[in-house]
Amino acid sequence: MTSDSPMILVTGAAGSVGAVGHTTVELLRERGFPVRAFVHREDERAEQLRATGAEVFAGDLTRTADVARASEGCGRMYFGMGVSAQYLQAAATTAAVARAHGGLDVLVDMSQMTVSQMDLTSTTESKQQWQQWLAEQVMDWSGVPVCHIRPTVFMENPLFLGLGFRSIARDGTIRLPFGGGRTSPVAARDVAEVVTAVLADPAPHVGRVHELTGAESRDMTAIAAEFTEVLGRKVRYVDVPYDEWAGQLDALGLPDHVRQHIATMARLHAANRYDRATGDVREILGRPASGMAELVREHPEVFG
Repeated sequence: MTSDSPMILVTGAAGSVGAVGHTTVELLRERGFPVRAFVHREDERAEQLRATGAEVFAGDLTRTADVARASEGCGRMYFGMGVSAQYLQAAATTAAVARAHGGLDVLVDMSQMTVSQMDLTSTTESKQQWQQWLAEQVMDWSGVPVCHIRPTVFMENPLFLGLGFRSIARDGTIRLPFGGGRTSPVAARDVAEVVTAVLADPAPHVGRVHELTGAESRDMTAIAAEFTEVLGRKVRYVDVPYDEWAGQLDALGLPDHVRQHIATMARLHAANRYDRATGDVREILGRPASGMAELVREHPEVFG
């Protein structure tokens, strides 16, 4: 990094699931980059970001005026937003501002890996996944130098950490409706480190798509065996009927858009749509993707 490094705008900086934006701000500040963190509201999380030395801008990602003000003086931008019915509007707003802004080194787009399997005739994906597919189209059409980041499901996703893994502490089981479907969840920290690497040195990444997974794809019985080894006590996978599992999901009181997305991810797991593994994390970070041992270490309250 040089003393004339451009300001970097990081949106979704106060997000909760995986906290990729927040971690990216911290990692960039550790490297000495000037960062402006875009948050939806002023709260404790905004103060935590200020404590890193980042500027904080509170606004609405669906308002062009807010995004335009936040991007003033920025040479690089990161777009990230949680699961939301307004996701496509926010992504299109960001792309429009980035195009009007001109002169960006890169716009890093946080997408998701199911997009890799989608086309105009796809019918089985969630509304959120469709919004992310369309968002990639919009950003590509904008002509802005873009790098798309497509992680597979996060280890910290509510599907896993909030639902499937909670019963490990209670009775030593993982209860999900995946059947024999294989999966390769990725650690949010790994994703944030990849985003940071791209923002720190954009040139090698512009125009590329990075597909991020865990180190290997395996079924839930194998993942249960990993937890058995890490925790030192027996963990087994229980294949729950989908309708029974979906009833438990309904009890969480999630917004309809979020509920439909998580339910769809479960169905796609059972259809083996998450059976994929890439070496992109190792290629970019120079180390293997994190495993379940790291997840247990970072979330001891879940695993008892």
